[in-house]
Amino acid sequence: MKTLMVYASMSGNTEMIADLIEEILQNEGVHVDRKEALDVAADDILSYDYILLGAYTWGDGELPDDFLDIYEGMDELDLSGKKAAVFGSGDRAYEHFCGAVDLLEHRIAERGGELVLEGLKIEHAPYGEDIEQCRQFAKEFAEKIGEKVM
Repeated sequence: MKTLMVYASMSGNTEMIADLIEEILQNEGVHVDRKEALDVAADDILSYDYILLGAYTWGDGELPDDFLDIYEGMDELDLSGKKAAVFGSGDRAYEHFCGAVDLLEHRIAERGGELVLEGLKIEHAPYGEDIEQCRQFAKEFAEKIGEKVM
């Protein structure tokens, strides 16, 4: 089974979250193909069984430009049978905290994908308790997709 992690990071915050998630998934025996959003076309997702999408929130709850082509392209995809989860960074100073996570979750669900976890929303970069939250998210994802190595 193949797992794809696609993320967009401007300041490095979402990349740090992706690093933590990838490290734990690898420790759990899950092989991850990790790619930046600009290097992925929406239909690339169809080649994978499991999908992790990560995006920072731009402006007042919007997706970053890096993710727009994927997001719009997903409108044409049938994601039935795909298990997915979404993570991202944001700033509580804005009305829609981590709105990009919500947008991506909504698109996955409306295209028939199964969200196996509630989206992970981290303010700015992961520090302190946030690091453990990222690790727990990854462990739970590995368990939900059944790829955990015993």
